[in-house]
Amino acid sequence: MFELKALDPGAIESSLKRAQRYRLLNEPDDAESICLDILAATPDNQEALITLLLALTDKFPHSGLTPSFEQAQEIVPKLDGSYSKSYYLGVIYERCAKYHLKKGGPGAGTAAYEWFLKAMEAFDNVLSNDNPKSQEAVLRWNSCARILNSNPEVKAVEPESAELLLDSFETPH
Repeated sequence: MFELKALDPGAIESSLKRAQRYRLLNEPDDAESICLDILAATPDNQEALITLLLALTDKFPHSGLTPSFEQAQEIVPKLDGSYSKSYYLGVIYERCAKYHLKKGGPGAGTAAYEWFLKAMEAFDNVLSNDNPKSQEAVLRWNSCARILNSNPEVKAVEPESAELLLDSFETPH
């Protein structure tokens, strides 16, 4: 086992920029590693926590939801303020919805629909406390709404369909 080297505190700002650059280059594993080094030196660094959360959600399309989804959710309570907590929880849910939508298959539309609703609820929580000059939650909420409005396969499960699905799994007497 190799012992990790400590990041020099003077390198935190440039390391944050590097982590953000790796996210833009679609290298979430590298961004995650850098953020972990920053957080080892400054555990409450909000920018590093947010960048780490986003890097973890960047992994959804390539690696699936496990374990990144849970890891991203574990970061939310460490964020400062209800705005950040609600907003980034919404981002996690929205990216989970998009993962299900892109993955496709039986039940994917229903799963995506439920996650989009959870994301929109989180963004609504932000809007009640949102700074009028910062409309990020409005933009995200509208993006979710547009996806729901333009994808008819993304919908709530209909009661009849749920009963038929359940009936197909009953064992004969």
